[in-house]
Amino acid sequence: DPRHRLVTTKYNPARTWTAENSVGIGGAYLCIYGMEGPGGYQFVGRTLQVWNRHRRGRAFDEHWLLRPFDRIRFHEVRAAELAEMREAFPRGALDIDIEPGVFDHDRHRAFLEERGSEIALFETRRRAAFAAELEDWKARGVLTFEAEETDGAAAPAVDGDGAAFVASPLAGSVWSVRVRAGQQVEAGDVLFVVESMKAEFEVTAPAAGVVGEVLVSKGQTVRAGQALAAAA
Repeated sequence: DPRHRLVTTKYNPARTWTAENSVGIGGAYLCIYGMEGPGGYQFVGRTLQVWNRHRRGRAFDEHWLLRPFDRIRFHEVRAAELAEMREAFPRGALDIDIEPGVFDHDRHRAFLEERGSEIALFETRRRAAFAAELEDWKARGVLTFEAEETDGAAAPAVDGDGAAFVASPLAGSVWSVRVRAGQQVEAGDVLFVVESMKAEFEVTAPAAGVVGEVLVSKGQTVRAGQALAAAA
């Protein structure tokens, strides 16, 4: 029913980590995160697993729970109850209500036509509210994201002029720091993992050497070309 369709913005920048089975809305779309990882949808809750590699239980005749045209109904439960359900569900120790149904496209189109004026009124109000929110963001200077300059962006050379830096190839968040100051590395060793647009990019050592200083920390936002580490 379009009269109940929520529209939200996505986080910018996206989170570097989202818990498995989180439920979020981005734009007009709802998403259940089947595994942990980066994400930018607005959280609305948590739910049961939608992926099960063991295929245990009546719900999982395949590895995945949901199929095209499935309709989902969420029920509110206490946090402790959800934890118990999530522990039991992938082991086949919990059944959920799954009812066969038919999606009648002609009937749905008839419903949209019958409720057309109500739907149009709701969508007009929603667009106006969203436009007002955008104007508020502009007024407060938060419509676009600009990462603050960090010490790592203009860090001095460790050994004076000519010291080498390892830089981030793109803007994003530091997902993982794999080295420490004083560590010996070989060419091609992974030093950092930078997350950007829900993808992970490895930053490797261009040559063998010793790390003089690590200039960033896990979770830190970095710019393209920003120094991540300096050679000793």
